[in-house]
Amino acid sequence: MNLTPDLRDIETPALLIDLDIFEANLERMAQFFRVRPAKLRPHIKTHKTPLIAHKQLAAGAIGITCAKLGEAEVMAHAGLHGILLANQVVGESKIRRLAQLARQTDLIVAADDPGNIREIGRAMTAAGAQLGMILEIDVGMKRCGVTPDTRCVELARLVTRTPGLTFRGIMGYEGHIVSKLPHEFRIEECRKANARLVRARRLIEKAGIPVEIVSAGGTGTYDVTGDNPGITEVQAGSYVFMDHVYHRVRPEFGIALSVLSTIISRPTRRRGVIDGGLKTFSRGFDLPRAKDCPGLNLWYISEEHGKIRLSGKACDLSVGDKVEFYAGHCCEAVNLHDRLYALRGGRLEAVWTIAARGKLA
Repeated sequence: MNLTPDLRDIETPALLIDLDIFEANLERMAQFFRVRPAKLRPHIKTHKTPLIAHKQLAAGAIGITCAKLGEAEVMAHAGLHGILLANQVVGESKIRRLAQLARQTDLIVAADDPGNIREIGRAMTAAGAQLGMILEIDVGMKRCGVTPDTRCVELARLVTRTPGLTFRGIMGYEGHIVSKLPHEFRIEECRKANARLVRARRLIEKAGIPVEIVSAGGTGTYDVTGDNPGITEVQAGSYVFMDHVYHRVRPEFGIALSVLSTIISRPTRRRGVIDGGLKTFSRGFDLPRAKDCPGLNLWYISEEHGKIRLSGKACDLSVGDKVEFYAGHCCEAVNLHDRLYALRGGRLEAVWTIAARGKLA
């Protein structure tokens, strides 16, 4: 590979971001929502980087979405606002942390259990905090969430009469179909999932409870969900980076993220080993794929090593040569690294700290 001096000097394995592609992805998604009633509250679990979250807000996002309390704490401490914690927070110590965070920033949390709702309300009252809450609705993923029937109405009533809590609305994630092909199938199934969520909204509103937020969607369904008149916001996240698997579903977003790796062994002419493995890439939805290196096929990864098969001009690669790979799942790969090397035209422009990496609790 013909590498710039900057790339040759980066120690590997290293996580790279192509700034031109990243910025184009950021603007493409922002432009979609600028002209629609629904707005973007991007999910930061993809990048876990406060600087990128600030860029998303500057481009028009109404806030951010987090998967874990630890992520929300990092983002709040970095000055981010409008934080939706789209997950259940369970357990006394975590709920205490949630209450402390609610005293510091505008925060919304998801719930689907009456006992959990009451416990969070008691903690907010004790801390002198007021917390926004949305109910998670199961729209077909069969993960968390209540069904869109009388149960969601009962829970909405419970939130409204629980001191320390403010009922803000509902959410439902169609994660079971965001990466499905063909596109027509994904559209059809997405509309079904959206219909379940909108049905829950109507039931709650019929009971006299205002529903301000109806949050849903991901990168794979942002256009369908974002155009649904019953949805108020979309939680897309992967669009900023992408990977070679998701790119097949959403080719309008370029792959900005890659992993730079070094060939550390050439046992035979047609076989080699790189210094990246499961602890570099993760397994993801598929094995990583070489970027701009025809004839190189990564076919197996263990903890610290990747086995490569070589053909054609790739057989000329030597120990010490560096190769870029597209991840099989960008979100998992990012969580394995401490920093992002931001490049423009192959030249290093900045190094960004992935401050929320590893925040599993």
